[in-house]
Amino acid sequence: MIELKPFAALGGADHGWLKAKHHFSFANYYDPSNMGHGALRVWNDDEIAPNTGFPAHPHRNMEIITYVREGAITHQDSLGNKGRTEAGDVQVMSAGSGIRHSEYNLEPTTTRIFQIWIEPATDGGQPTWGAKPFPKSDRSGKLVTLASGFADDTDALPIRAQARVLGTTLKAGETAEYAADRARHLYLVPAAGSVEVNGVRVNARDGAAIRDEATLKITALEDSELVLVDAA
Repeated sequence: MIELKPFAALGGADHGWLKAKHHFSFANYYDPSNMGHGALRVWNDDEIAPNTGFPAHPHRNMEIITYVREGAITHQDSLGNKGRTEAGDVQVMSAGSGIRHSEYNLEPTTTRIFQIWIEPATDGGQPTWGAKPFPKSDRSGKLVTLASGFADDTDALPIRAQARVLGTTLKAGETAEYAADRARHLYLVPAAGSVEVNGVRVNARDGAAIRDEATLKITALEDSELVLVDAA
């Protein structure tokens, strides 16, 4: 089963400095029938104006993955971590028992990100933060695991959830496949381009909520970049 969520139909807000679209209920967008997809709780499509951002604010008991599509995001938190994550890179924060952080676009151009929140397998624990480059050339034509709570995914950034976040870039006509457990919750969003997923067309920034599919066959209809979450 694949439920398409067209970008134009997503909830959202325009704060001037921040233009946000919400795949699931978030902030002032509330739909009780759209609170998440399994353990996937938030998928925000954010455009952040130059020299603006989110001042320090708290989080707890959530795995927060930031996929930078364009520009860069600069992070600082109450543990003393500081970092700049640029397009092609990924950062993760396990909020655990509690953390405060700020996220700013200190670049001269607009920064565009996907921010993905996944509910952890257990609450509490020491908060952590990390970032890693994932060059798009290294994931050309194949799905690469970017963040994962599974021990076998040794090259991925660690999260504390029974989930993985994957990415790929596909040239027009290329196909990537993913073996899925029918009982799990998958969610796919093209950052750019358009793809066909098991016969369903998914355009740039649309969401596809997937259940009860044993295999995903993803075919690029044009040059595409996409992110896939596989969650409990």
